[in-house]
Amino acid sequence: MSATDVRRRAAALPPDERRAAIVQATLPLLIEQGEMVTTREIADAAGIAEGTIFRAFPDKDSLIAAVVEAALDTAPLDAALEAIDPTLDFEPTLWKIVELLQHRSIAIWRVMASVGMRVIDKPRAAPPVSESIVAFLTAHRDQLSIPPDEAAPLLRGLTMALTHPQLVDEPTSPKRVVQLFLHGAGVH
Repeated sequence: MSATDVRRRAAALPPDERRAAIVQATLPLLIEQGEMVTTREIADAAGIAEGTIFRAFPDKDSLIAAVVEAALDTAPLDAALEAIDPTLDFEPTLWKIVELLQHRSIAIWRVMASVGMRVIDKPRAAPPVSESIVAFLTAHRDQLSIPPDEAAPLLRGLTMALTHPQLVDEPTSPKRVVQLFLHGAGVH
C-alpha cells in the first residue's frame, strides 16, 4: 500500500467542534440529495471516517435533526445584519437587509424541502425579528409611518412572501421589496 492509499486521519477536535464540522459538511449534501444521502458520503465530505459520525451522533436521524437546527439558527443572520456597513443610506441598507433575509428564507426552504417537517420535534414559533433590524428602523423612525417594532416584522413578512419559491416564480429583487415596503402598490 502506498502512502497515497493510506487515508489521513482527521485532526482531533473537541466534540462540539467535530459535531459542528459534520453538520456543516452535511448541509449541502442534504439539500442536494435529501435523506437519501449516505453516511459514507457525509464522511467523505467531512474528511472523516464513517464511524466518527456515530461517535458524534447516535444515528443518521439525529444528524439530520442537527442540520435542520443549524439551518434554523438565527445567529448567522444576526451576525450578517450587524456587519452591514453603517455608512450606507436608509434605502441601500434596507436593500441589504432584504437580501440577507431572502438568502436565509431560501436556505431554510431548501433544507425543509429536502427533509420535510417530520424532523422538527415540536411546533416552533416564528423567531423574533432581529434586534439589528429593529434598531436600524428605530434610528430611521422619521422615515416610517408606523412604529419600528411594527415595521420590522412587516419587512420580514413581505420579504418572505415575495421570496418563497412556493409563492412566487422568482424572488422579487431587494429594491422592489423595499419599494413596496416603503410606498405600497398604490399611486401616490
